[in-house]
Parts: sequence; C-alpha cells; structure tokens
Amino acid sequence: MSAQPGLSLGELAVRFGCVLKGDPDVRVTRVAALESADAASVTFLANPRYRRYLQQTKAGAVVLDPKLADACPVNALLAKNPYATYARIAALLYPAPAAPPGRHSTAVVDSTANIDPSASIGPHAVIGARVSVGARTVIGPGCVVMDDVRIGEDTRLTANVTLCQGVVVGSRCLMHPSVVIGADGFGLAPDQGEWLKVPQVGTVRIGNDVEIGASTTIDRGAIDDTVIGDGVKLDNQIQIGHNVRIGAHTAIAGCAGISGSAVIGQRCMIGGMVGVAGHLTICDDVVVTGKSFVNSSIRQPGYYSSGIPVDETPRFRKNAARFQRLDEFVREVRRERGAGPESDDAASDPTNGE
Repeated sequence: MSAQPGLSLGELAVRFGCVLKGDPDVRVTRVAALESADAASVTFLANPRYRRYLQQTKAGAVVLDPKLADACPVNALLAKNPYATYARIAALLYPAPAAPPGRHSTAVVDSTANIDPSASIGPHAVIGARVSVGARTVIGPGCVVMDDVRIGEDTRLTANVTLCQGVVVGSRCLMHPSVVIGADGFGLAPDQGEWLKVPQVGTVRIGNDVEIGASTTIDRGAIDDTVIGDGVKLDNQIQIGHNVRIGAHTAIAGCAGISGSAVIGQRCMIGGMVGVAGHLTICDDVVVTGKSFVNSSIRQPGYYSSGIPVDETPRFRKNAARFQRLDEFVREVRRERGAGPESDDAASDPTNGE
C-alpha cells in the first residue's frame, strides 16, 4: 500500500485538532516506526517502552502526548490520544484503493439482485437471488453472497468472503479474506449414541462500522439471530458460535472462541486465544487477558485473567504435579482446622451459579 502525496504538518494539526510544535510547512508522505523514520515520515509515541527511541528519531514529525513535548527533538503533533490521532493520519495518507463501479465480466449476478450502480462487483464473485447491495460497496474477487443477503453502503468484502443466506450487514464494514458469515452453528442433538442435526433457522445481523479479520467465522443463529453490534472489531481466526450477541465497540483478538448463546457487552476487550463458554454473560467494560478461559458470567466491569504463564519446564512440571494434589491438601487443612465439608464451598460447583 502506497501513501498519497505529502501533507503539511499545519494541515494535519488543523484537521485533527493537534497542537503543532515545529514547522507547519514540513510535509510528510508516509508513516514509519520511531527508530526508522526519516524526514518524510510521521510516527508516534504512545507506549512508554519505546520512549528510548525518541531522542534518536529522524522523523518529520512525532505524534505524542503534550507532556513529552520538551523531550521531542523534532517536529511534534501534540494530542491527548497519540495512537488514535496517528491512526487517523495514517488512514489519510493510505486510503483504501478505489474500486471501479460496475460488474466484472466474470461475476455471476442473479437477475433479481438489487445492486446500486456505484457498487463494485469483482472477478468471479457470485451474487444470489434477492440480494441487496448498497452504494459504493465493494464485493471483491471470489466473494459469494448467497440469496436474500442485505449489505449497506460503503462496505468492503476484500476477497473470498462468504455471506450465507439471509445475512444482514450494515454500512462501512470491512471483511478480510476468507471470512465466513452465516454458516450453520454446531447444533446437534444426541439420540441413542448418534447425533441429529438441529436445523439452524436464524441468521446473522452485523451492525455498522464492523471490521472482521481474515478467516474469522460467525455462525448463524439456531432459532434467534447471532448479533454483532456497531463498531465491533474482530481479529483473524476467531470462532463465534450460534446465537452469540456482542455489544457495540467490543474488540476481540485472534484465535478467540466464543461458544453458542454467550452474550458479551459493550466496550469489552477480549484477548487472544480466550475461550468463552456458552450460555453466559459478560457485562459491559470488561477486559479479559489472553489465553484466559471464561466459564462463568462476569457481572462487574474490570480486568479478568486465568491460565498459567510460561515457566522453565522443570519448575512448571513440579508446580503442575503439586496442582494435582491441591484439592487433597485443602481438604487436609480443613480437617485440621475442624472446618465444614468441602462440598459447602461454592467454588466446588463447576457451574459456579450458571
């Protein structure tokens, strides 16, 4: 991806509400890291770990907190939220590639589909019956949009995205390669040692301004719909089960798994490889750190963690062996103290109230 022609620091300061320390006529054409930036680059400092690179930077400008203005040896764009301001500047310098309106000659579009004339349908895309595609939306190469799908305005399906029957997608969404929305959920009923498939008759409803990373899958609802709220950001290779509901502006990192019928609130942050069990609720404003397992509802905002951090193998093995004896040790301590039966402890209930 290449940058646009340069923008002056004066322009950027006015557009994004920054205080400029330095020359307003300096022009930047690209972004770069603090340690590798040159005079034509704009960079940022948001994480204190990288402050050691500030004194040596050769950047045309650094976006940083006003408290660090005196420590910056080059031009500075002072902002309360340097990372967010940098993101807006980078989006301006690196706009999404324009897609020509119309349909590629190899696209297959059902005659009943309602495609806005300004939309772009790429090579080998397939558009089913009664599909609705909004203005300026881009359906990239190899995408499959099945019957009765509705897509809003300014949404982009990059490549090989599959939207199954009846899926509803809002405006200004971005779906990266190999996303699959609306495949059947894992609905199976046991019967005499065999499994019967339960028809998945709901769909998936995705709000506005949602971004979905590569190879992420979102299952259709079993009866009611799976719902992804406005502004949700999903990383790569996430699995979201049927009837899950995710509140507005929640972000979920890669390889997380959300089991069926879980409800996640607004403005949550779910770390990479987190597992969320089904049929539970996570309230608004919760942060779950990476590789945690959520097996009961979280009803208070805050930070939550589980799992064992990496350790040297010999020590890890010793601790793992001791962990296996932890229940026996607790019971022995309780007996010595004359405490009541262990079964009275709520922690012994694996459902923990769910």
